[in-house]
Amino acid sequence: MPVRHLILVLGDQLDRQAAAFDGFDPAQDLVWMAEVAEESTHVWSAKQRTVLFLAAMRHFAAALRTEGLPLVYSLLDDAANTGTLAGELARAITLHQPQALVLTAPGDWRVLQALRDAAQRHGLALDVRDDRHFFSTVREFAAHASGRKQLRLAYFYRAMRQRHGVLMDPGPDGDQPCGGAWNFDADNRAAFGKAGPGAVPPPLRVPPDAITQGVIDLVQQRFAGHPGQAAPFGWPVTRAQALAALADFIAHRLPHFGQWQDAMWAGEPWLYHAHLSAALNCKLLNPREVVAAAEAAYRAGQAPLPAVEGFIRQILGWREYVRGIYWTQMPGYASRNALDAQQPLPGFYWTGDTPMACLRDAIGQTLQHGYAHHIQRLMVTGLYALLLGVQPQQVHAWYLAVYVDAVEWVELPNTLGMALFADGGPAAGLPAGIGLMASKPYAASGKYIQRMGNHCTGCRFDPAQSSGERACPFTTLYWDFLGRHADTLARNPRMALQVKNLARLSADARSAIGARADAIRAGALDA
Repeated sequence: MPVRHLILVLGDQLDRQAAAFDGFDPAQDLVWMAEVAEESTHVWSAKQRTVLFLAAMRHFAAALRTEGLPLVYSLLDDAANTGTLAGELARAITLHQPQALVLTAPGDWRVLQALRDAAQRHGLALDVRDDRHFFSTVREFAAHASGRKQLRLAYFYRAMRQRHGVLMDPGPDGDQPCGGAWNFDADNRAAFGKAGPGAVPPPLRVPPDAITQGVIDLVQQRFAGHPGQAAPFGWPVTRAQALAALADFIAHRLPHFGQWQDAMWAGEPWLYHAHLSAALNCKLLNPREVVAAAEAAYRAGQAPLPAVEGFIRQILGWREYVRGIYWTQMPGYASRNALDAQQPLPGFYWTGDTPMACLRDAIGQTLQHGYAHHIQRLMVTGLYALLLGVQPQQVHAWYLAVYVDAVEWVELPNTLGMALFADGGPAAGLPAGIGLMASKPYAASGKYIQRMGNHCTGCRFDPAQSSGERACPFTTLYWDFLGRHADTLARNPRMALQVKNLARLSADARSAIGARADAIRAGALDA
């Protein structure tokens, strides 16, 4: 019997309720999935990330087969595997002769274009359907953005809360935000202090089953030269496992998440964070059930409002916001470089071999687990790249490669916009010194890292010093960054005080800082 629709399911679309399955008829439709080397080589994908996607795909395929859905699945080590999505799709089209292709909107511009081109070459219609996983559509975000001189998360997040009735209570003038405020960030910035985090409840880690272990063995063999390690591996790769991880977080770590969400501690990769982003981004979890579980914990008195609001803002606010930025700004967004940063990415980003304790810890755990929490990404690895002046596209390729939750729609705006402040200025239709994703660069000295954790204790560098051999590279590069971009940053109202502080430094101090910064950029600290 001829195939009516070939239903394309990608590695970040493991959702049986996805729009691509609407109207599926097992008698005349066929599901297509493909493992391809291209998805691990277009950036130098770390082993842990590749294992996560392949293991989750294989488990989803097994669930489809158990349900009785007809499925054509290309294994990575199939002898005939072409190594690309377009190539594998062409093979399936030639073999099965579908009348049309159906696809839930991908999370990656590159993938969408490749599949569109493949469909066109074969003269087939490609039905790209909305991704219902998200609270808002790209069209809705575009409508929100239309006519605004600047985009800001706060306004978008407030509208999302109101539209979806999240953390809202009845009031005399209509529904009001719980607790009388939209944002409880002021309660969510604590450091652990000298005593440290104490006994943090560990996250749920899932022992690999036979399917996952087979993937681990394959990745260790096929991608032996890629960064990081494939094992130990404990990420959820099925919907049941993802739901268990959600329940574990809500019960054991959400109550303390808010207070400690920005804190860091050497040797403690997990702390009170949710570790659910990979499951969300593969669509093993629906954000609505995640938000509902967090709000239910607040309503039941099991978690304080600041913790719950801070967590929900990441899901309902930030996650939706960055997706809107990505799809309304691509493809040009990927090439932006507002600060004209051209420094190469230091080699130690791929090894963790650096004398800077905070970077060594963050990169080391990233290569081991494919994970670092948002402050480690923004204010350690991202901050150093910003201050050093690393070319944004190199930093983007690194983030996309090393984190298990990295899908381009969420990674790219966070990297180029938040961490590197590369997406604004006149080229983006904004005033000089203003970003699209962020209203100011997240520039800070080593004193911020010292305040938020214990990495500076025992580190050979002193965050209070800005020049000389013992100066913290973050502090040196912070002042150098302000100096290199003083004219631009002086036009940003939120940076005016920092630029004025730079002007207070003596000429000799600025000269010494510049000399040390030049030495760092020349590779003085590279492994």
